[in-house]
Amino acid sequence: MALVIIRQDGKEDFWKKALKAESPELEVFSYSEDHPKDKIEMALIWKHPEGSLGEYPNLKLIASNGAGVDFIFEDPDVPKGIPITRIVDTKLAEDMSEHVLAVILSHLKNLDIYKLQQTQGIWKPRNYYRISDFTLGIMGLGELGGLLAKDLVRFGFKVQGWSNSQKSLDSVKTFAGDEELTEFLSSSEILVRLLPLTEKTTGILNRSLFKKLPKNAFVINVARGGHLVDVDLIEMLDSGHLSGAGLDVYHQEPLPKSHPFWQHDKIHMTPHYASVSDPKFVVPQILENYRRMKEGNAFVNQVSKDKGY
Repeated sequence: MALVIIRQDGKEDFWKKALKAESPELEVFSYSEDHPKDKIEMALIWKHPEGSLGEYPNLKLIASNGAGVDFIFEDPDVPKGIPITRIVDTKLAEDMSEHVLAVILSHLKNLDIYKLQQTQGIWKPRNYYRISDFTLGIMGLGELGGLLAKDLVRFGFKVQGWSNSQKSLDSVKTFAGDEELTEFLSSSEILVRLLPLTEKTTGILNRSLFKKLPKNAFVINVARGGHLVDVDLIEMLDSGHLSGAGLDVYHQEPLPKSHPFWQHDKIHMTPHYASVSDPKFVVPQILENYRRMKEGNAFVNQVSKDKGY
């Protein structure tokens, strides 16, 4: 019985060492090294090569190395009938909340614009906004969105949230379902996207949705690049309907140098680093599910294949 780590970002050895440090007896291999594929019963993966999971005839558990699992469902060759788990990390949620708060405050106080002006030698004071000037809408009130909503309320923001099913949060006006989405969007002057990527939510940040936002709304996408229709965002920015966008995720990462986002002065980019898994919180969850697999017990944070998360 053994575990294999499958990644394409050069971090296989990092996670192998982290697992072995916590559980020296664990038999763990990197996908890039020679290993006995018939012994592998658990695969710890992050954006694996499509089809690679089919190489393991005795696989019993597929474990995402992060909170997202969309990349697993996008692989048409993932073996059927094998449980999938993901990471639930409170520190990830806290880091995400801090990142979004920083992006919002940068927008309110024109910090991104001033940085551009600095590079151009321009001295031009601009009107700034206050926290109380905007209604902030969060799409997705799960672990990440729920904590963000609480943090923003604590800072004095007017916060509202939308989710597929009804949620209740103190001091947050909530909306639910397709029938309440338009009402939610019409008053969201800053929109934060924190829904999982599913077949239903792919491409949801599109021209039709943007037009339902108030004029000069600001859009933040820190969920998945697949939520956004890139050309529609550029069109809405260039037309003046949207005032700007803060993006941390993209269809292709790293973003190709030829992509128009790089040169757009209303798009403020970060390199998919809003929140990063910390081995201190992730490794114990991986090892717990490894033990549960060996003992035949129910897994922690198992993914619903019907919901896609």
